[in-house]
Amino acid sequence: MKAKKCSAAQPKPSQPLAPLQPDAAGIDLSATDLWVAVPPDRTPEPVCCFGTFTADFHALVTHLKACGIRSVALESTGLYWIPLYQVLVDAGFEVCLVNARHVKNVPGRKSDVRDCPWLQYLHSVGLLRGSYRPAQAVCAARSLWRYRQELVSQSAQHIQHIPGALDQMNLKLHFVLDDLTGLTGQAILAAIVAGERDAQALAKLRHHRVKASEAVVAKALEGDWRPEHLWVLQLAWENWQHLQAQIGRCDEQLWGYTRQLEAATVVRQPPAAAPAKRVRKKTSKNQPAGQWAQELQRLFGVDLTAIPGISVLTALIVLTEVGPDLSAFKSAAAFASWLCLCPDNDTSAGKVLRRQTRRSQQRVRQALRMAASALYADKSALGDKFRRLRARLGAPKATTAMAHQYARIIWHLLTYHQPFELSVFAAQEAAHQRRQLKRVAARARHLGYQLTPMAAT
Repeated sequence: MKAKKCSAAQPKPSQPLAPLQPDAAGIDLSATDLWVAVPPDRTPEPVCCFGTFTADFHALVTHLKACGIRSVALESTGLYWIPLYQVLVDAGFEVCLVNARHVKNVPGRKSDVRDCPWLQYLHSVGLLRGSYRPAQAVCAARSLWRYRQELVSQSAQHIQHIPGALDQMNLKLHFVLDDLTGLTGQAILAAIVAGERDAQALAKLRHHRVKASEAVVAKALEGDWRPEHLWVLQLAWENWQHLQAQIGRCDEQLWGYTRQLEAATVVRQPPAAAPAKRVRKKTSKNQPAGQWAQELQRLFGVDLTAIPGISVLTALIVLTEVGPDLSAFKSAAAFASWLCLCPDNDTSAGKVLRRQTRRSQQRVRQALRMAASALYADKSALGDKFRRLRARLGAPKATTAMAHQYARIIWHLLTYHQPFELSVFAAQEAAHQRRQLKRVAARARHLGYQLTPMAAT
């Protein structure tokens, strides 16, 4: 492929900085073309345009090697950067994936042809910071897990059409059953789709653990069997079953990717911990089939599900999004900041203008916030801390604060490979209670009263 030539001017700062990376290039790409800038002394045309076909990518690699380029600054744009990133990494280049937000506030460089020389200059003088990207095995598992989450969301949409069809036929099955996707609900819906209309025969499919009696279930299944609503019910049921089969295939494929994760990371033996009474956690229906609790403990080297509020689903999101190795983050604060769980203090003239956390759609951040919100009914020391923060700060800020706490705990466990010890937080909670009792006693003395300890009833 022949590259297009462009005579765009290189950035000319008033006092040029000495290049720290002389063999650097900058690339700005879109869906149809990409612009690449190399140092002016490497070629007569330092700024060129290439297409986005695979052959154009290989032509770009040839061009970069001919110019003696070793490191490339690539601006992340949508999903278009992913295939180019992989081609450049496979070709042996050091790729610095740049967040477009970090370089967008520069006047006069609002086009691709002007942006790529600016990226090249910033990268050559060491002013660009690359975004975190985990190992390729983690990225492969992440793509599969994200698609599985989309399938789960689509299946939930299809199952929501079933109560609407039942309501229009005056069938109250979803009022006597808590979950239509349970054993009883699936058996009755499959029989209805197969052509069964006898309420007594359908009620006999009731599982013995269902609280509603067989007579109540039979009464709820007496209605007006309209063909148009039955057709909608049948279509929604078949779509849900199809998506459940696809989710099962994703689970099998994801289980196979654990072997690639094992080969790409150092699997450590979980540290021996004193046997403790394990609290039974409710298993989500969206959890993949298989012994994932044991597999996650083997891959991480520690048991993340021992943390109150952290489920197998949450640990799977951590595994597929960042992997078991967090050495790229130098501290727990850096990991929490990457998750946008820290206040983004904006100061001017010594005054803090804003303290809000940055908005982000980071999936680990969302998973930790969901886990933190589940601490409201937890009886552990972390649950006590969440309820105390919730009463003082409100639910949103308390959820963010506990998600920040989760991020620090996870970084510490995965970095130092130590088992989770709830006694540390229990001791902190006991110290807080002592300080609170001391303040109450001081307040009582100030008012002329004296507290008398009493045995708990």
